[in-house]
Amino acid sequence: MHAIRITEPGGPEALSWSQVPDPVAGEGEVLVEVAATAVNRADVVQRQGHYPPPPGASEYPGLECSGTIVELGPGTEGSGWSVGDEVCALLAGGGYAEKAAVPVGQLLPIPEGVAVTEAAALPEVACTVWSNLVMVGGLRAGETVLVHGGGSGIGTFAIQFARALGARVAVTAGSEEKLAFCRDLGAEITIDYRTEDFTERMREAGGADLILDIVGGSYLDANLRSLATGGRLVVIALMGGRSAEADLGRMLTKRLSLHATSLRSRPLDEKSAIVAGVLEQVWPLVEQGAIRPVVDRTLPMRNAAEAHSVMESSAHTGKILLTR
Repeated sequence: MHAIRITEPGGPEALSWSQVPDPVAGEGEVLVEVAATAVNRADVVQRQGHYPPPPGASEYPGLECSGTIVELGPGTEGSGWSVGDEVCALLAGGGYAEKAAVPVGQLLPIPEGVAVTEAAALPEVACTVWSNLVMVGGLRAGETVLVHGGGSGIGTFAIQFARALGARVAVTAGSEEKLAFCRDLGAEITIDYRTEDFTERMREAGGADLILDIVGGSYLDANLRSLATGGRLVVIALMGGRSAEADLGRMLTKRLSLHATSLRSRPLDEKSAIVAGVLEQVWPLVEQGAIRPVVDRTLPMRNAAEAHSVMESSAHTGKILLTR
């Protein structure tokens, strides 16, 4: 088969469409013929040499895929999955390939009304958003959630999901075009981080009960100042650095909590539990039309370098897909 290899850490030119050995479906896994995968910021960081895959995971980039099951591995009898089933899947790696081995606990059916290719835009964002807004952040109807990077794949999904839960949504983004798109998705408060102080805007709005943050260190103090009493900050990425000082006095006075989470390195049983929660609580919203995949563009998989360049320039809104 062919897959995108990282020839050496570096820029997009380090991605090579190469002949590689077929993956093998191990215990509790199925083999999926990939129709599409999606580009995530983590793939860029992996290509740069800063985010190696977890032990035992595929060396190829790609944290999600969609396609068709072509082989059942040992120990999958009675799993409910069959050869020929169309699926999408959460991966620890290996999506940028013609085939991928997937643990059965990380498989999801294609939501009704969603095309197979389009479904590749869903697993990573759905699992990330649901696990962090609901499992970790405890978001409830009537609360205000601030989503940084509202025009990203995570952001566009989080807006729709939080609105479906009955929350009020605020977002930051770096262009009026992206902010307008976020408003169309249901964001009530839109903040241009290039020209506006999001802390002041959130104070005017009464503070955020929950913040979903992809920036990290450089936003820590401003995030804590933006939270309402009892607020929760959930950090899921470190685009603005990995360290910063926190005012513990403010946290104590306002009873704030700080969580830092990741998805890729979680044990299989935890990922399976998250996937099960997404199937139960998120997939119905997708099938009802309350949430739709937001796809900026679709490129051939062999053009992964171009897709990475677009991702790094932040010229996209929503997801970038790669197809066979």
